[in-house]
Amino acid sequence: MEKLHRWIAAGLVFAGMAGVMQQAAAQEWSPNRPVRIIVPIVGSTNDALARIVAEKLQAAIGQPVYVENKPGAGGNIGADMVAKSAPDGHTLLVGYNGPLAINVTLFDKIPYDPLKDLAPITLAVTSPQYLAVPTALPVKNVADLLAMARADPAKLSYGSVAVGSASHLTMEMLKLAAKVNLTHVPYKGASPAVTDLVAGNVQAAFMVPGNVQQFAKDGRLRLIASSGQKRFASTPDVPTMIESGFPDFIATSWIGFLAAGGTPKNIIDRYNKEIVAILQLPDVRAKLRDMEFEVIGSTPQQFSDWIRAEIPRWGRVIRETGTKAN
Repeated sequence: MEKLHRWIAAGLVFAGMAGVMQQAAAQEWSPNRPVRIIVPIVGSTNDALARIVAEKLQAAIGQPVYVENKPGAGGNIGADMVAKSAPDGHTLLVGYNGPLAINVTLFDKIPYDPLKDLAPITLAVTSPQYLAVPTALPVKNVADLLAMARADPAKLSYGSVAVGSASHLTMEMLKLAAKVNLTHVPYKGASPAVTDLVAGNVQAAFMVPGNVQQFAKDGRLRLIASSGQKRFASTPDVPTMIESGFPDFIATSWIGFLAAGGTPKNIIDRYNKEIVAILQLPDVRAKLRDMEFEVIGSTPQQFSDWIRAEIPRWGRVIRETGTKAN
């Protein structure tokens, strides 16, 4: 029995030493050349978040960190680039609803498996969206917009940041719930979509706050609803979709960081540690708060679980609305 106790004690000591060694390995790994952060969309809050993090990350890891926009196919092109990159920690992805959860159902086939070919690092931020319209449009609330759509179904169109994006499918949710029709005009990123929205070339759009708030402040857009459970603190006069007559209407956008599938755990852990710490910095939190983001900073496993839950949730919306990629 005494010998067994010695074996157990030795095993515990060894396990403790192994834990320390693993932790040290996670801390000791560093990239040996510049790191790319791929944003699979042009502009948008995804790009803004990537650049905020990149600036701080390069100081933490001792290498330059570059942000590259690789748009196309609803985010699939950029996501596939990272999925097929070497799993050595030198290429990261800023992923969001579209290429990580929505496109699995939206497209007949995508060239990567988001659950196998990408390695989650952290879910960074989440945010509800605003339903925005040009101020020239005689619409003050959701009821006005729906009345106009019913009166002339061919008159109204809406913009989205991409086919299969949250901004696309959130409007499809509204069309289904309200039994109205608005023509979808997809763009390659938030910037051109918002530009056309401000100009009145499209008449409505669901957009995350960072894409439309400034235009609302200067009077070029009107925010008529938000898609969260409660009103934004910065716009207490803008009701939720729930308050606007749709009790089950909640749609959240989210953004996270990932690496190529098969990236060693010590590399993932190092990036998780650094990026989560960056997200908690006071100046970073202030910038994200101004963009109406809720900072999350999850573990890799929590982000993996999140993606697994989001795929069937958005899949139901796609199947119910009959939405397919062009």
